[in-house]
Amino acid sequence: MPILAVNRLTKYFGGLTAVYNVNMELEEHELVGLIGPNGAGKTTIFNLLTGIHEPSSGTITLARDGKSIALQKLKPHEICNAGVTRTFQNIRLFKDLTVLDNVRIAMHKNIGYGLVSGLFRLPLFGREEKAILEKSAELLNIFNLLDKKDELAKNLSYGDQRRLEIARALATKPVLLLLDEPAAGMNPVETTQLAELICWIREYFKLTILLIEHDMSLVMKICERIYVLNYGLVIAHGTPDEIRTNKQVIEAYLGEDVGNGNA
Repeated sequence: MPILAVNRLTKYFGGLTAVYNVNMELEEHELVGLIGPNGAGKTTIFNLLTGIHEPSSGTITLARDGKSIALQKLKPHEICNAGVTRTFQNIRLFKDLTVLDNVRIAMHKNIGYGLVSGLFRLPLFGREEKAILEKSAELLNIFNLLDKKDELAKNLSYGDQRRLEIARALATKPVLLLLDEPAAGMNPVETTQLAELICWIREYFKLTILLIEHDMSLVMKICERIYVLNYGLVIAHGTPDEIRTNKQVIEAYLGEDVGNGNA
């Protein structure tokens, strides 16, 4: 059973068809790319997968611990609890909180104490908060951000903010991580480092990753399979080698009819 199965996923915004009849499957531990020209519907699919938008029709099924979870009617926090988390094209950190607090907030999804323990500061509260602090520090250390734990998130460099956003997403303990254009705004050196980081994250945290990215060199280098969207439709699906030579993909990106020899 695939860890994620998308079946005939469709989303209308009034008279606009943003996503139409999309089928997609991700196997456990895969790193899969989702590409397409601007406006193709990529981020809309992420918003559907994470509950920001509700599908007009179609199903989204997550397989976890031997169970099938229908995501299409769940709220964002319920989908996060199920094991799906994401980053955003435009970084959405809690910029006026510290680096450490950004991660600690995400960790609280998995706290073991209730309202009474928190209100009266019972021993369980102290133990849980200590564990969260230690785990948050461990995660920041992995991303080379521990020495900046007391800085406000808004004061970090762009690259560090990107890493912090990924660290915060991982703090929720996902089984499926959605990365929305993580290389946006990065220089070639930073992009190379990011590619290495994404591959390492997949192995270290035993994750499945779905990646939206416009940097084709990054996608072709690290993704095992790629889905290509255009005007809300999946026009191609395959390995990087199959995608880079696909006539429909070339036409979608270049805006030319490759059949006439002008591509």
